[in-house]
Amino acid sequence: MDWLEENRIPIGMWAKLVVDWLTTNGYWFFRWLSAVFSAVIDGILWVLETPHPLVVMAALTAISFALRRSIPLALFTFLGLLFIFNQGYWKETTQTLALVSASTFVSMVIGIPVGIAAARREWLYSVLRPILDLMQTLPSFVYLIPALILFGLGMVPGLIATVIFAIPAPIRLTRLGIISTPGALTEAAEAFGATPSQVLRKVELPYAMPQIMTGLTQTIMLSLSMVVIAALVGADGLGVPVLRALNTVNVARGFDSGLCIVVLAIILDRMFRTATGGNT
Repeated sequence: MDWLEENRIPIGMWAKLVVDWLTTNGYWFFRWLSAVFSAVIDGILWVLETPHPLVVMAALTAISFALRRSIPLALFTFLGLLFIFNQGYWKETTQTLALVSASTFVSMVIGIPVGIAAARREWLYSVLRPILDLMQTLPSFVYLIPALILFGLGMVPGLIATVIFAIPAPIRLTRLGIISTPGALTEAAEAFGATPSQVLRKVELPYAMPQIMTGLTQTIMLSLSMVVIAALVGADGLGVPVLRALNTVNVARGFDSGLCIVVLAIILDRMFRTATGGNT
């Protein structure tokens, strides 16, 4: 078996050649993309950090009540945000919210159309399936390296890595929702003269909406799970104090910042779960 080990396939070298080619020939594109994503994140941060924290807390509480029509959830949202402010991590929380919001937006904007296309074309999903499996199972530290090379330090490589990790969820769940539409519904719409686009807009998408919104919730949770890893490439947010606590073996700081991530995750999960139609 020595000959097999000595003549290994140079996958790593091929990957390096691809990254080197992209760095050389696509520098202008990645600089432009980095500037666009930075502007989006800065815009979200401006909205979250310009007003007084109590104003932002009140706004998020109002949004949670509008989505769920639940006073207990609104109260939990306000108290949870007050707890985060009390722990001294409000700025890091707004930075995490900006990163999660931007990555979720990008993932859904790309994921929903791709999921629809995959539902309509089985061959496309056959091609996408191993790619999606690779994106979800490949350790995120691996694609942080090319993201760091192509986009530099900061929030943008963290956003790119988060999107790569989270985008399979909306693609898979959108496709699942579309293909789960009962054939009788689509046949009835076609019998009444509906075009394929009308069938999609008026039958398949409404029926698939619970799965699509589940994809939204999953994307938010997956994005939050990446905040610590994104901190490794210079992304600001709640991942930074967690990483510093790990490096200094600071148990107290680790629990403080980690609990803030948990509270934020629960708030976002309960807020957007309403779109699936339940109050659980």
